[in-house]
Amino acid sequence: MSDTEPKTITGNTRLYGILADPIYHVKTPQRLNAYFAQIGHDGVCVPIHVKPEGLAAVVAGLRQMENLGGVIVTMPHKAEVLALCDEASEVTRQIGAANVLSRGPDGRLTAHMLDGEGFVRGLLEAGREVRGKSAYMAGAGGAANAIAFALVAAGAARLTLANRTRSKAEDLRQRILSVYPQARIDIGTPDPSGHDLVVNATSLGMAPEHPLPLDAERLQPAQLVCEVIMQPKDTPLLLAAQARGCPVHYGAPMLACQIPLMARALGVPGA
Repeated sequence: MSDTEPKTITGNTRLYGILADPIYHVKTPQRLNAYFAQIGHDGVCVPIHVKPEGLAAVVAGLRQMENLGGVIVTMPHKAEVLALCDEASEVTRQIGAANVLSRGPDGRLTAHMLDGEGFVRGLLEAGREVRGKSAYMAGAGGAANAIAFALVAAGAARLTLANRTRSKAEDLRQRILSVYPQARIDIGTPDPSGHDLVVNATSLGMAPEHPLPLDAERLQPAQLVCEVIMQPKDTPLLLAAQARGCPVHYGAPMLACQIPLMARALGVPGA
């Protein structure tokens, strides 16, 4: 099939989706469909716009779709969807959020969380070391939980968690320490200074009217400033970081490195 020839959808085509609110910014369908074409899988991924109040009903409906392989889950549903599933890996339960639901032949849904592994892989593939580095992370939501666990698992020497609701950061700290009791986890402020890596793991920056997730005036040129947001590519934080001479790491590699992992979790043959 050429790049300009549309994919033929038949009764044999395996269906996949991505649940989000809003939906306009998602890049997963494009990436996953390209991966399916690359490996020769007869499948198609489509965006599914779901409001929070409709999530439970949609997930219940997914169980009845016999040709559904599963769905990707993104903001704001990653935490809430975990309680709607039948099974989850131990790490996913510890993180408290999921971004992939695979559907079994009996309609049972298994939750997986790949954000953290994808984020760390993106850094490593860009030649950015994590082991032995200190990291500052803004946020304590679904993606932030996964990234925090993954940074510690990858050998970060110190992790500072900063969140507008301090209790959420403290809860995340305690869950990490229950798995990695020797880890150094601090609760931080909007000041990101004194760290090698600075990570925005919030949704602040998706809209131009959003405030910055941290005090960008405190950034120093030696710090690598990282995003999880993919659209816009240059978020206000990354622009502010570049203006202060900081190298930046975009949001796209986190998804790119997850695509094969997502396909494998969804049970795609050949993934």
